[in-house]
Amino acid sequence: MFQRYRNIPLIKRILVGIVIGVILGVTLPSVTAINIMGELFVGALKAIAPLLVFMLILSAVSKYESGAKNHFSSVVTMYIAATLVAALAAVGASYIFKVHLLFPTAAKVASGAPQDLGKVITDLLTNAVSNPIAALVNASYLTILFWGLIIGFGLRNAKAGTKQVINDFSHTIEMTAQFIIEFAPFGIIGLLHNSIATTGFAGIARYGQLVLLLVGTMVFTYLVIYSFMVWLMTHQNPFPLVLWTLKVSGIPAFFTRSSAVNIPVNMQACEDLGLNEKSYAVSIALGGTANSGGAAITVSIMTLAAANTLGIHVSFPLALLLCILSAVSATGSSGIAGGSLLLIPMAASLFGINNDIAMQVVAIGFIIGVIQDSVETAVNSASDLLFTATAEYHDLMKEGHPVDIKAAIQHADAKRNHADADKEVAGSAAEAE
Repeated sequence: MFQRYRNIPLIKRILVGIVIGVILGVTLPSVTAINIMGELFVGALKAIAPLLVFMLILSAVSKYESGAKNHFSSVVTMYIAATLVAALAAVGASYIFKVHLLFPTAAKVASGAPQDLGKVITDLLTNAVSNPIAALVNASYLTILFWGLIIGFGLRNAKAGTKQVINDFSHTIEMTAQFIIEFAPFGIIGLLHNSIATTGFAGIARYGQLVLLLVGTMVFTYLVIYSFMVWLMTHQNPFPLVLWTLKVSGIPAFFTRSSAVNIPVNMQACEDLGLNEKSYAVSIALGGTANSGGAAITVSIMTLAAANTLGIHVSFPLALLLCILSAVSATGSSGIAGGSLLLIPMAASLFGINNDIAMQVVAIGFIIGVIQDSVETAVNSASDLLFTATAEYHDLMKEGHPVDIKAAIQHADAKRNHADADKEVAGSAAEAE
């Protein structure tokens, strides 16, 4: 029965959970036993998140080989720059359109918010060198980030077998987190029931505002900021390539909600464009980790929404620090559905927001994840293809080779149409037999 349950797409299960949660919240607001499903779900996420973040960062950093960045300098530079500017766009959008959330225990931690950047940096440096074991136990995410980076860099010189063990253990923790996320529909039922019974539909309305801010920022980032980056690199009209990558890669990623699942789609698109296989075979896989602009937007906006709710004033230097932290943490975000949400507590700790409140924000993220995570995955996966192509075109033009991006897209479309026609012919022949 559980396997049949898992065979149903997660997005459909979450939609059913949302409907049931709303119905129960309206019809049975006094039945507090329903809330236990939400408490169990959030509790399980709180338990696994610190170890997941540590292993993701450890595994990601240990995989980087000396010289790889030089060989793919253009695409890696674009990946890093795109993730950082996406976080900056998210902070800017959060300043312009302030969103407040509703969760019951918010007032209890408002007085503990940091008041100035100097105190934040002092606490950051002091806490960063704390005991890493204690950090995992107490969910001290900045300490986890620091030691994950340090140990990860040390592991770059380890033997291949050691790296494989680290990678296997990281994959095991990811699968454990995925197993917990499989129960998200039940958790959402409990969370929505509690939210409606406690705050009415006012909280749900604010979820809608949060979705609009997240999606709007992601769309702006891809169509405007990423387009500008492509123009800077190629000095050609960026929109044919930008829109083509959205069509070819973004739409499939929107429905699969997995960058990992979409890698073969991007590989085929790169082949259709006539790109160098030795380059894109690595850059597309690397983009699944290093290029996470959508994740950086999610982490930044939802963290600042929590700060707004708690009455925490965020200065520009502190917001800039959040951008850097979001960009760094996003490069270690998981390829599983909703993986970026588990990075929110690390960013929230920058503002003195405790783990209990941060996990309530994560829970809200799963409620809106039906839309948020789909758009985020589309942005991340499509931009892997976009930047891989742009980086190669830039290098070719720099070497003096002529590049016509529009013609390359037309050739790719013709090749794809021909392949589709061949499939139809083969299908008709099989039916005739």
